[in-house]
Amino acid sequence: MFGTDSSDSLHLNDGVETWKQSGTRLRLDMDGEELTEQETALYDRQIRVWGADAQRRLSKSHILVYGVKGTVAEFCKNIVLAGVGSLTLVDDRAVTEEASYANFLIPSDESVHAGKTIAELCCDSLKEFNPMVRVSVERGDLASRGAEFFDMFDAVVVSCCSLQEKKSINEKCRKSSKRVAFYTVDCRDSCGEIFVDLQNYKYNKKKKEESMECELEYPSFEEAIRVSWRALPRKVSKLYFAMRVIERFEQAEGRNPGQIFVEELPAILKLKAELCQAEVIKAISGKGDPFKNFFFYDVVDGKGLIEDISEPNMES
Repeated sequence: MFGTDSSDSLHLNDGVETWKQSGTRLRLDMDGEELTEQETALYDRQIRVWGADAQRRLSKSHILVYGVKGTVAEFCKNIVLAGVGSLTLVDDRAVTEEASYANFLIPSDESVHAGKTIAELCCDSLKEFNPMVRVSVERGDLASRGAEFFDMFDAVVVSCCSLQEKKSINEKCRKSSKRVAFYTVDCRDSCGEIFVDLQNYKYNKKKKEESMECELEYPSFEEAIRVSWRALPRKVSKLYFAMRVIERFEQAEGRNPGQIFVEELPAILKLKAELCQAEVIKAISGKGDPFKNFFFYDVVDGKGLIEDISEPNMES
């Protein structure tokens, strides 16, 4: 995709003319917009990896995160370093010892915790990673917001929330006036799950030297977990069933089924955070193969699996 000539120029084949490493402005054909000198210098390495057009789209994107803990905290750091336009955090919980242990964005100095929510403390930390990204905080219950609230965002990532909240937020994303990518991120002891809903998604895929347009149709979270277990292939990950049982227990009992051993979480934190970051970038840029629609990882056997949990008549 990229090539370097003797004059030390980087040629990009995504509607970009040429960028000289002297720091001149990167000119883009698409929409008449351009990355600034500061952006091209800061994101030079990323432009070489996924292209100038993808970086431009990323720098115009707005991400909403609901529930900041463990994997999601790492994801927030990664996506801020990647150079999104803005990141909005929603997490009104007060800091506890467990929350502080599982979230490196929360300062260890307890004197700064007073009167601040987890989202506010994480916001302060994230601003230091990349001052070019606007990081802000929203208060309140995200599930109670109207569908128009989600029009402001390109991707929504939720964690630490109930089954009903996942369904409600996903449904509102689908009612938005534009396509809003939706992700859930859950960690249960040594196991993790990521769910993706890109609705009706078109993207470009490179095959040898040619670029072909592909299309995927995604079910909502509610539609996916509503699929009869009898209709699923026998080789579907056992973690899919375990996660659904835990969700039903929490919904019925209003509590977690047992203690989560926080010390085991770092083993899957980085992998899930990087995967989630990569999937969000794919959705925003329209490049690369996004997975459909569940990803599971178990530290015990060291395996990561992608499962397509959809109604049999839904196109893949």
